[in-house]
Amino acid sequence: MNDLTRRGFLKYSGALGAALGTGGLSTIAKAQEVLKIGVVYVSPIAEIGWTKQHSLGVEAIKSEFGDKVALTVIDNIFMPQDAERIFRELASAGNKLIFGTSFSHGTPMQKVAPRFPKVAFEHCSGIVHLANLGTFEAKYYEGTFVAGAAGGHMSKSGKIGFIGGFPIPDIVGPANALLLGAQSINPNATCNAIFLNSWFDPGKEKEAAKTLLSQGCDVICSMTDTATGVQVAGEGGAWSIGYASDMAKFSSGKQLTSFVLDWTSDYVGAAKAVAAGGWKPDVRWDGLAAGVVKMAPYNEGMPADTKAKLKQLEADIGSGKVHPYAGELKDQDGNVKVAAGSVLADDDIRGMNWFVKGMIGKLS
Repeated sequence: MNDLTRRGFLKYSGALGAALGTGGLSTIAKAQEVLKIGVVYVSPIAEIGWTKQHSLGVEAIKSEFGDKVALTVIDNIFMPQDAERIFRELASAGNKLIFGTSFSHGTPMQKVAPRFPKVAFEHCSGIVHLANLGTFEAKYYEGTFVAGAAGGHMSKSGKIGFIGGFPIPDIVGPANALLLGAQSINPNATCNAIFLNSWFDPGKEKEAAKTLLSQGCDVICSMTDTATGVQVAGEGGAWSIGYASDMAKFSSGKQLTSFVLDWTSDYVGAAKAVAAGGWKPDVRWDGLAAGVVKMAPYNEGMPADTKAKLKQLEADIGSGKVHPYAGELKDQDGNVKVAAGSVLADDDIRGMNWFVKGMIGKLS
C-alpha cells in the first residue's frame, strides 16, 4: 500500500483494546476457539459518514458476541490492488467471515473468494454473487424521496441541489428520487446535480456546494463521505439534507433531515449465520421497512403538519403504498421510461443510468 492508503490495522478481540500494526496481519492467541471476522473500510472512521455507519455494525457484533469473536478491521482501503491483497491476507489468516464496504471492493472480492471456498464474504454495494460471496445494500432512494419531499415543502425557489461522489447507479437513482420527492409537492421543482468523481474531497465538495448556492438552490443534498455540503449550505442560509449519518450538528440549524444508514442487522445477522453454520450468499436490499434506511429527526423549524405528512410518507413507502419510482416517469429528453400505472423494476432501479425530467446536469 502507498502512504495514502496505509492506515494500519485496527485489531479488536472481544474486550481487548485496539492496537496498530503496519507490517501485515498480526494474530492474537486465544485460549478458546473464536469466530474470526475481517472488515475492510474504504475510508478512515470519522465522526459521521459512510464508514462511521459501518463501524457501528462492527460495534454491534462486538456487543452481541463479546469475546466469542476476534475482529480485524482495516481502514482506508480504496484501490482495488490494495484491497485484493488485504482480502487475501484476511482469508489466509483464518477469518471465516470477511466484509467489504465499497463498490470498489467488488472485483477484488470476486477474485479472492473462489480461492477460499470455506470463507464467507459479504460485500456492501456489490452486484456479483458467488457460492461464498453475498451482498447487502440499502434502498437509498426511499430515503432521498422522503428527504426530497421535505425539500419540496420548504424550498422557496423550487431548486434543489445534489452533490454525488460518482455518476453510478447507486448515486444516480437516489438523485432522481430526491427530485421526484420534491416534485410530489411542487411539480415544477428542478434539481441541479454535480458529481465530484471522489467520495472524499472536501475542497471540491465545498466549491460544488457554493456553485449550487449561486445557481439559486436553497436545498442541498450531498451523497459523499463528508459533511461539507451540509455545512456550506447552512453557512449560506440554505436547507440541507444529510447522508449516511445524522449531520444536523454541522448544518447551522438548517438540516431538514438525513437519510441514515443502519447496517447493524446485516453485520450481526451474517455473523450469527456463520457462527451457526447456516450462512448462505444472500442478496439483501432493504430500506425504510427493515430499518436499514432511517430518517433523522425533522428540523424543528418545519411546521408540525409538514412533519406529520413526512412521517406518513415514510410509513406509506415502507408498506409499499407509495413507490418513489411510480410512473409516469420521463427522462431528461422527455422520453417515457415508466408508463403511468407501472413502477420501475428492481433491476432497472439498481442499474439506473439516466436522469428524470427536471434534473439539470450530465452523467459523463
